[in-house]
Amino acid sequence: MADVRHKIHKENGAEPDILEEAVAHAMLELEESSAESWEDLREIFITGAKEIDVGSKKAVVVFVPFRLLQKVHKIQSRLVRELEKKFSGKHVIVVASRRIMRRERAGKRLLAQKRPRNRTLTSVHQATLEDIVYPTEIVGQRTRFKMDGGRLYKVHLDPKEKQNVEHKTETFQSVYKKLTGKDVVFEFPVLSAE
Repeated sequence: MADVRHKIHKENGAEPDILEEAVAHAMLELEESSAESWEDLREIFITGAKEIDVGSKKAVVVFVPFRLLQKVHKIQSRLVRELEKKFSGKHVIVVASRRIMRRERAGKRLLAQKRPRNRTLTSVHQATLEDIVYPTEIVGQRTRFKMDGGRLYKVHLDPKEKQNVEHKTETFQSVYKKLTGKDVVFEFPVLSAE
């Protein structure tokens, strides 16, 4: 169990739950299975994991530290494929742990440090959306305002990846709704033959 613990780094020394330990154990098994092909996996650890209901299925969302996201992207396709085999019947999505900072108040503006642009709510939600659909690229976005005052975000994904990703769009919608509280619809635009 001590080997699994170095794959999980929780804030404030909190104890990992059963799902987090299962994900860490699966990553450790992959790391030990073939050493030379999983070199980047040795340096990667998780900060948490959640199970989200997606209609009749479930999805596992794995959180990694933001500073390790580039290393995860190098092996993400293979890692997700192998983790989906371990957690049969569940989609696996890797998302970076990001922090949203509050706005500065007018009275405390002189004392407080200015909030970085990448820590705003909008920026964090946009980056989370990009993490969810990775390695597919987002080629366009639209916001539709409903009559009742609500908003619907339409995200256009790269049509070249339609075969690989189309079966996961419902999972993407549910995970994004759970993490941010926003409704989103994923579409694949039709390429015009000119």
